[in-house]
Amino acid sequence: VQLQASGGGLVQAGGSLRLSCAASGRSFGERGMGWFRQAPGKEREFVAGNDWSGYSTYYADFVKGRFTIHRDNAKNIMYLQMTSLKPEDTAVYYCAAGKGRVIEVSVYEYEYWGQGTQVTVSS
Repeated sequence: VQLQASGGGLVQAGGSLRLSCAASGRSFGERGMGWFRQAPGKEREFVAGNDWSGYSTYYADFVKGRFTIHRDNAKNIMYLQMTSLKPEDTAVYYCAAGKGRVIEVSVYEYEYWGQGTQVTVSS
């Protein structure tokens, strides 16, 4: 599976962005998927994930109620809708394809990674 993340940019606090993750390869619809982020000097952290079907989702506490993860298996694409953005959301955001079908929060359970897209939230 090859992943291409896009949609990042510069936005003011309180604003919104939608990230996209386009996938190539036949196994996209068989894998759990996730979004992670990494700020300068910090470790990569889990943001949101869904299972292979997209019906089950899970969010990090710091994004609950603000971010929504969604996937379209027919189109091999996944989204992260981000609203009420805060300066602390500033990071490079990565999409990742899991080794299995369920939601995972550990980076070690993900097999394929996109190249990352920068999100910068100004105060």
